[in-house]
Amino acid sequence: MAEASFSLDARQFERGLRRWVGRLSDESKQAARRTGVRVQNEARRLAPVDTGRLRSSIVHRAEDRGRTYTVTVGTNVYYAEFVERGTAPHRIYPRFKQALYWPGAMHPVAYVDHPGTAPQPFLAPAIAMAETWLREELERAGRRVR
Repeated sequence: MAEASFSLDARQFERGLRRWVGRLSDESKQAARRTGVRVQNEARRLAPVDTGRLRSSIVHRAEDRGRTYTVTVGTNVYYAEFVERGTAPHRIYPRFKQALYWPGAMHPVAYVDHPGTAPQPFLAPAIAMAETWLREELERAGRRVR
């Protein structure tokens, strides 16, 4: 499963933010959750589309682990990592037959040399924005609490 995550350490954020906001635990969690939604939406926007399966499989999940609140954004499609990172040149062999054949081929072949695919990052750029978006969401939460 291709996934990436970011964590919000409630102690670290609350120490800094309590000075000007007061108790922000629930607001911090909501800010992290909203950031997860923004990362999910950006990853979906950046994901290349052929059938739409990859794009629709990108989801976020929030977990409260006591003093740490974790938001995970990822996908469960097996080929997501190949899209994100690309593939090196490789040889394709038949899986169920003795040769490969496709319409238009001159004759069956024992293998095909695939040139590889270029990376099409969609998750990493979205995750890279998480810190900026989290700061924005926390600032917004601070203004609401005052």
